[in-house]
Amino acid sequence: MLAIQAVRTGGPEVLEAVDLPVPTPGPGQVLVRHQAVGLNFIDTYHRSGLYPMKMPVVLGLEAAGVVEALGDGVTRFKAGDRIAYNGTLGAYAQAAVVPADRAVKVPDEVSLETAAAVLLKGMTAEFLVRRCHKVEPGQTILVHAAAGGVGSILVQWAKALGATVIATVGSEAKAALARGHGADHVILYGEEDVAAKVAEITGGQGVAVVYDGVGKDTFETSLKSLGRRGVLATFGNASGPAPAIAPLELGAKSLFLTRPRLFDYIATTTELDESAAALFAVLASGAVKIEVGQTFPLAQARAAHEALEGRRTTGATLLIP
Repeated sequence: MLAIQAVRTGGPEVLEAVDLPVPTPGPGQVLVRHQAVGLNFIDTYHRSGLYPMKMPVVLGLEAAGVVEALGDGVTRFKAGDRIAYNGTLGAYAQAAVVPADRAVKVPDEVSLETAAAVLLKGMTAEFLVRRCHKVEPGQTILVHAAAGGVGSILVQWAKALGATVIATVGSEAKAALARGHGADHVILYGEEDVAAKVAEITGGQGVAVVYDGVGKDTFETSLKSLGRRGVLATFGNASGPAPAIAPLELGAKSLFLTRPRLFDYIATTTELDESAAALFAVLASGAVKIEVGQTFPLAQARAAHEALEGRRTTGATLLIP
């Protein structure tokens, strides 16, 4: 089968297409024949070495497809089931074996392409708005990179929960996307002082929470944009890791700072199923719509990484085996 390996740490040029044998599922595992593979920023962290791992490695944490074979002891699925998973390395391939207790069934009303595009990003949005900081009606929140994969879901979901959403984006085209998803206010971060604009919008009160997947470039702005007892959830490093901070710096407004990871919020199979159920329910309601902004053949994973890191993508990106 075709698979894409990172042969060493580095830029997109370290991604190479290889021919690997189709794996055999062991006890508690299923073999999934992929129909679509999700591209996520965490893939670039694995490739670059920001999140170290042994090389060479088949990248990718998210895919959807059809169960082709079962390992011993698997009762959660049967052959032919439509499933999706995240959190198991090896998705950049035509097939993969995954633990059965880390995959979820895909409802008939959700396409496998949508499932591959949304599971990791959607579950990330789910825990951010429902559990990391519970968004309440009437709150004003700030979402950075609001036209991106997670950002666009955050905007829609927060609006469905009754929040006023301030969104930051990098271009007029992305501003239009954010407004289309329901953002109440859109700030072009390259042209405006974000913290000053947030203060103007909120009458100097600041926001209840900032969802920041950008990292280094937005960290100080995010802190300045918070109101009293506000929460900064810095959940990504698109521009590089956020800088170190002394706890005393949070004291001026009794701020909360967290660096949450999805996998700590879906650590058990029960949490995984509940998160997926909430995600699929909000999709079914129509409150959140998933847009696949671009697709690449699996063999062109390098070009997909270049586009993602160059901020030339909108919405979700898929690799098609």
